Amino acid sequence: MRINENTLLEGRRVVLVPYEREHVPRYHQWMTCPELQKLTASQPLTLEQEYEMQRRWREDDDKCTFIILDKKRWADPRVAEEDCMVGDVNLFLTDSEDPSLGEIEIMIAEPKDRGRGIGKEVARMMMCYGITRLGIHKFEAKIGKENQVSLALFQKLHFQEVSYSEAFQESTLELRIDEEHEKRLAGDRSLMEEKNYRETKAAIRPETAVHPRI
Repeated sequence: MRINENTLLEGRRVVLVPYEREHVPRYHQWMTCPELQKLTASQPLTLEQEYEMQRRWREDDDKCTFIILDKKRWADPRVAEEDCMVGDVNLFLTDSEDPSLGEIEIMIAEPKDRGRGIGKEVARMMMCYGITRLGIHKFEAKIGKENQVSLALFQKLHFQEVSYSEAFQESTLELRIDEEHEKRLAGDRSLMEEKNYRETKAAIRPETAVHPRI
């Protein structure tokens, strides 16, 4: 999605950045893992297909994708951005007749970064972004029966199960953003700062500054 192609969201422990070509090799490495394929209901792609997917996702109007970076590692200019990657988070605008509906999907791909509360922080950041920048007021999450960690995460965020697919062994959870939820998320906005990705990256690691495409 073009709207976030130069957006950086800074939280307490993570930084969310747009999905760039430099991220593709690590992302492709993740998706060769059978466990992640199963948890995300994904099929393995070749590296060339992954590059094409990254390009299309940047241009598609119905997919908003951020790569999750470890904030502490990313602040160290000696560490390559690819080595700061933790996972990714997506908002899919799945209903052309209802632009206020967004399907949220989070993947914490690095085993060492699981169990640190990152998923909860990222979910709240992405929901705040979806509400304020994309006009989303109803969130869905589709989660496989075996992914109990993700189910527990979204239930803690007050998502409710609205349906279950026996064929796909998958629950659909939903959260409608009313005034009460707006107030609950208001505190999270103070913990998330929106910045210019390329300017911020150039300031931290000038030797690897990202220049605008011509």
